[in-house]
Amino acid sequence: MSSFPQGFLWGGALAANQSEGAYQEGGKGLTTVDMIPHGAGRMPVKLGLEKRFQLRDDEFYPSHVAIDFYHRYKEDIALMAEMGFSVFRTSIAWSRLYPNGDEPFPCEAGIAFYRSVFEECKKYNIEPLVTLCHFDVPMHLVTEYGSWRNRKMIDFFTRYARTCFEAFDGLVKYWLTFNEINIMLHSPFSGAGLVFEAGENQDQVKYQAAHHELVASALATKIAHEVNPANQVGCMLAGGNFYPYSCKPEDVWTALEKDRENLFFIDVQARGAYPAYSARVFREKGVVIVKDPGDDEALKNTVDFVSFSYYASRCASAEMNTNNTSAANVVKSLKNPYLEASDWGWGIDPLGLRITMNMMYDRYQKPLFLVENGLGARDEPDASGEINDDYRIDYLREHIKAMRDAIDDGIPLIGYTTWGCIDLVAASTGEMSKRYGFVYVDRDDEGNGTLARTRKKSFWWYKKVIASNGADLT
Repeated sequence: MSSFPQGFLWGGALAANQSEGAYQEGGKGLTTVDMIPHGAGRMPVKLGLEKRFQLRDDEFYPSHVAIDFYHRYKEDIALMAEMGFSVFRTSIAWSRLYPNGDEPFPCEAGIAFYRSVFEECKKYNIEPLVTLCHFDVPMHLVTEYGSWRNRKMIDFFTRYARTCFEAFDGLVKYWLTFNEINIMLHSPFSGAGLVFEAGENQDQVKYQAAHHELVASALATKIAHEVNPANQVGCMLAGGNFYPYSCKPEDVWTALEKDRENLFFIDVQARGAYPAYSARVFREKGVVIVKDPGDDEALKNTVDFVSFSYYASRCASAEMNTNNTSAANVVKSLKNPYLEASDWGWGIDPLGLRITMNMMYDRYQKPLFLVENGLGARDEPDASGEINDDYRIDYLREHIKAMRDAIDDGIPLIGYTTWGCIDLVAASTGEMSKRYGFVYVDRDDEGNGTLARTRKKSFWWYKKVIASNGADLT
């Protein structure tokens, strides 16, 4: 197997809200994710169906401590350097810089923290890849303004984005505006801080909020290029094609519609205008997008590259039966009988990654960046404390092969950051037991444990992969 292109970026990814903890330290304000509990009460909050604007004493909130990256980042970045990372994807918690989100000036302690994180990366020649908004909106913006349903959010976000571009100029050149922006359609509160009122058209709320995010993303992209023309800004999609469940034409059409639903955001961010099909979608959903003069012009500030997550492909039919879908994922999908599934019901489909990459490059003609990929699994230390996660190695090996095949197909790929390179809190379920990392963190679903870090078998395997630039996958 040939090696990857020279200069290919190898690394891993974390998110502030799933790793940092220290939820009220350093001047940080509360965010949406801080209000989402572990357990039975989690899903109604994530979906925006239950207003949860106050913390409760009888619930456990995984983000409050997470894996304590806030205090342990030097130790964790040293582990990344030991593996040979050339890129580390993380996010900035908006409320560390602007605790309420609408202040005129940022919190200097927040800027100092992230500057220290990025300087630590640079010490090891690790390139930071930074997401501005990764599923965490300051709660004050939710309670005071209704979050992204309110147009004022555009100004709040672009002020925050400019602060980041200026404060970390010279330390960060790769930026993402919104993480998995399409997830706001499926998990509106965790995706965009949206909470619904009884009887309102939820599609109207979601797509109007989407318009505000898309304008904000485009303006942030423009600002990034003004601050430093060398900045590279990407959008971010929760990727994975929908396969038709059969060759019945109605199933093929449903799959196409499902793909468009997810790709709508990236169509705008990469092409600079609303796609033609959106007019019919809005009409049938009773959606009327309210625009300001200049919005369409602003949207022409397109991204430099398209980033995406890929965990699984999906299946769709004209008669999608909710009883046959995987409850483990907010993006509903029929079970594919031709695929093995993870412990959480996600179909394992390496060829689907190659298919997704080809589809996206055919569609956008922009460089791609695979910024999340991995296997969530229950890792159990053996009697000697070793974690032999061969199942994770197998998963990653086959996906790296598929990624190599896509590059051979002619697709420009900037780099690869595996998800949860150090175990973290799962965004979907709030569990620690759904582990992705090369490094085991001693913490359970109820918040017990020492937080000690332990290298898994996959740690040494990935180190070898990186050292060989993807040539040695044994």
